[in-house]
Amino acid sequence: MLDEVEHWLHTRSWSAADRPLDRLLAAKRAAGAQGTVSVVLPALDEEATVGDIVAAIRRDLMCEASPLVDEVVVVDSGSTDRTAELAARAGARVVDRDTILPRLPSLPGKGEVLWRSLLVTGGEIVCFVDADLREFDTSFVSGIVGPLLTDPEVQLVKAMYDRPLETGGTVLPAGGGRVTELVARPLLNMHWPQLAGFVQPLGGEYAARRSLLERLPFPVGYGVELGMLIDALGLVGLDALAQVDVGVRHHRHQDGQALGRMAAAIYRTAQSRLARGHLVRPRLTQFDRGEAGFVPSTHPVDTEERPPMSAIPEYLSRPAA
Repeated sequence: MLDEVEHWLHTRSWSAADRPLDRLLAAKRAAGAQGTVSVVLPALDEEATVGDIVAAIRRDLMCEASPLVDEVVVVDSGSTDRTAELAARAGARVVDRDTILPRLPSLPGKGEVLWRSLLVTGGEIVCFVDADLREFDTSFVSGIVGPLLTDPEVQLVKAMYDRPLETGGTVLPAGGGRVTELVARPLLNMHWPQLAGFVQPLGGEYAARRSLLERLPFPVGYGVELGMLIDALGLVGLDALAQVDVGVRHHRHQDGQALGRMAAAIYRTAQSRLARGHLVRPRLTQFDRGEAGFVPSTHPVDTEERPPMSAIPEYLSRPAA
């Protein structure tokens, strides 16, 4: 198994610089309709960053000279700030999550937004980008879209990057992936060792062919990235998966309790795929210190999953892009 992972690292791990933009544009032209690209930003109260991300994509990747991306769509999941306004002003098409597939009441969670986005995008390649990135570089998009345009065997591409984390006045260049290192990486190494070569298995920047995404179930919450990797491995095999180094990712970091809830969702997603059984207690109790001692707070762990989009009648009957 180690030899297989090492071989995969040599043959399916690249740098964004390996595929210059002119090569990608030529590949896109040659691919025709199969080379159409949709960029999706799931957003909730991201007014500080979403406009800059959209503006950069439109400036660098949707201009007349470099038409790599065909559409950029922000799916807003109930923001109370100016996220939708600023995204639209920057040039995105903004869609309210609750207006997509209204016969199914929306569930909270990032995976729910990504799942619904398949109904309101037309690209045969779908690229997901988190909306809280700072100092955004468009190589996050071109880098992970590149292998899908140039290699027909590749089905899904994850971004890999450093995540600087400042702690005690010291910056740890490769820090920040705490749930990855403490939960996701051990789970993958022990139970799905073929996926051990992914540097950022939980990263929110990845691209995939629509033909794959529509066959995958989507955990509605934080487990979506782990679930997608595991399920894609089962559907298309390791050689159809890849990763691209896009440099450095700057974004806000969650507090410890938020990370605990994220870790519980990740573990639940893994557990369901190991046993396909029920979670004994789908809740997580955490503690804060109050005036009279420690005060418990209990949170639900995401247990819902949406079925593959290919099972949804509205998706099958949607107008052709």
